[in-house]
Amino acid sequence: MKRKLINNGFTLIELLIAMAIIGILATVGLGSFRTAQIRGRDTERKSDLKQISNALELYFSDYGKYLLTDLPWDTEFKDIKNTTYMKIVPIDPGGGTYVYHVSSTGNKYQLFAHLENTEDKNINTEITVSCISAICNFSITSPNSTPTEILQ
Repeated sequence: MKRKLINNGFTLIELLIAMAIIGILATVGLGSFRTAQIRGRDTERKSDLKQISNALELYFSDYGKYLLTDLPWDTEFKDIKNTTYMKIVPIDPGGGTYVYHVSSTGNKYQLFAHLENTEDKNINTEITVSCISAICNFSITSPNSTPTEILQ
């Protein structure tokens, strides 16, 4: 009598192929996830600077000049009359630094940040301002200023 062997398991080769396919898919998925995180932080940076710019314009409409001191990062932005311009002045979501420059007369300002996505269409490579850990490459300025102008 001949016995028939029933094989219900996987061979070593089949397991190795399955693990290789899973590894490739995981690598592709994690790369896409990291790119999405970078783009999300950059979008938040752009939004933060736009909101800060709007608050500075409100301040300018009240006082005829922009805030001459440094912005109150991560706290409330209000004036001596207790007018609130921003509940919380945002900080960089990736642990970097936003930079605020204002002219000595208060008639111009510049806001800078470092975008992580080097493919972003809003990157300005002409900026030479330091964002502490990297060179800033994105800016929002007052209407009468440019990102490369040195404010004095």
